[in-house]
Amino acid sequence: MMHLLENNFWQLGVLPNSGGSIAYARVQRAGAWHDFFRPTPEADTTDALKTASYPLIPWSNRIRAGKMTFQGVTYLMRADWPDGTAIHGVVREYALAVVSADEHHIRMTFDSLQHAAVNFPFAFSAWIEYRLEGNNFTTRVGVANADTSPMPAGFGTHPFLMRSLTSPSDVLSLEIPCSHAFPLVDCMPVGAPVPVEPRLDYQQMRPLGNVFVDDCLTNRTLGKPIRFFYPESNTQITHWMDHLYRNVIVYMPVDFPYIAVEPVTNTNDGFNMLAQGIADHHVFVLQPGEAREAMCGYILE
Repeated sequence: MMHLLENNFWQLGVLPNSGGSIAYARVQRAGAWHDFFRPTPEADTTDALKTASYPLIPWSNRIRAGKMTFQGVTYLMRADWPDGTAIHGVVREYALAVVSADEHHIRMTFDSLQHAAVNFPFAFSAWIEYRLEGNNFTTRVGVANADTSPMPAGFGTHPFLMRSLTSPSDVLSLEIPCSHAFPLVDCMPVGAPVPVEPRLDYQQMRPLGNVFVDDCLTNRTLGKPIRFFYPESNTQITHWMDHLYRNVIVYMPVDFPYIAVEPVTNTNDGFNMLAQGIADHHVFVLQPGEAREAMCGYILE
């Protein structure tokens, strides 16, 4: 099942049965639709990890060895990535309930209590809403503690963005207002954030580099958007986000036609950073019945 959202600026294919992921996100330029997100082959629409974008709930990125400690208790989770980590949350694995939808918006919900063997040790609910309002494509993500004790949580989204827009020569330039990055080993933080090195420094608009990147940027200038610019078509797309999104994961595979620029709340392995008393984890702790949500969006200019 795919739900189509469309107006004069944006065209989205939403997949409620694949964790509320997105099959494609297109922008209109000169009367034609062009893929801004990596389009999903029809055969892959049932696998959220192969889609154009998918939600990361109730944590983003990795949990080392699928093991987390919270308030002195250690919980073992299913490792579901080749590096032995638990990755990208659990909501992406399930069909979501569509509670409202029309041609410009869709709202979907998830309740872990309605599913057996959810790969997270606390009961929670979540919601995802996509909305088109003129040239603004917004995403609202939220999570609530449905358990009887406090729960650590985080969330984000994982969009794959095309390196070129209207033609192979319409190549992306990028600006990300993050001044620091975590030193990583095997994608896990091994120290406090440090100033971004040149390969990661996108504080000023510049073309994409040609080196592999898979890093967690932080110390985002709040209120300043990420900017994507395709010079040949003179297309700028600004990516704004609420203050809860303190980090940006940047993934740039070599020789692929796409990159990922992911707004996330918690850092890689943030739950264990919290347990170890390491600052800058940006995990939030929800009391029973407490909820947290945030919005982000893309503005086509």
